[in-house]
Amino acid sequence: MTTTTMSRGKTYDMAYIAVFAVVMAICSWISIPATVPFTLQTFGVFLAVGVLGGKRGTLSILVYILLGAVGVPVFAGFSGGIGSLFGNAGGYIIGFLVGALVMWGMEKVMGRKTWALAVQMVVGLIVCYAFGTVWFMIMYTRSAGPVGLVTVLGWCVFPFIIPDLIKIAVALGLTKSLRKVLPIMQ
Repeated sequence: MTTTTMSRGKTYDMAYIAVFAVVMAICSWISIPATVPFTLQTFGVFLAVGVLGGKRGTLSILVYILLGAVGVPVFAGFSGGIGSLFGNAGGYIIGFLVGALVMWGMEKVMGRKTWALAVQMVVGLIVCYAFGTVWFMIMYTRSAGPVGLVTVLGWCVFPFIIPDLIKIAVALGLTKSLRKVLPIMQ
């Protein structure tokens, strides 16, 4: 591989990582307010990992979170800042990264076939739910007092399961189509 080809590959990587960080931001702005807002963020996360693969998808999620942490309004409700990450719902945002890391690890074992990607996305979603729920319980308890697990699941997980599974299905379909047309180096 020549230096020019390697340089082009890194340029493509950086461009795709940035584009998918923007896609996640746009997806977060499509929001319905709730205890944890209904957004399309998880769709953006699944699409990034699906199209870019584990490594670059995870990096795009990291860029997205870092942009929000420094104050760029990329989170739900056009919010940003470190306070967004340390609020009750911030664990779900950080959970995107934890879930993506798990999906990346599973990709190394299972590969990138559609069925494997579907399993990886579902497991990544479960990891995100688990991380975010624990975070929510800790933060909520600090600010408002103790809250039960079933109550938090009722606020933050149960209402999202079907919409998130639909997002996974749509992300899988788009991933398959985008992989065919984008010149993404594997």
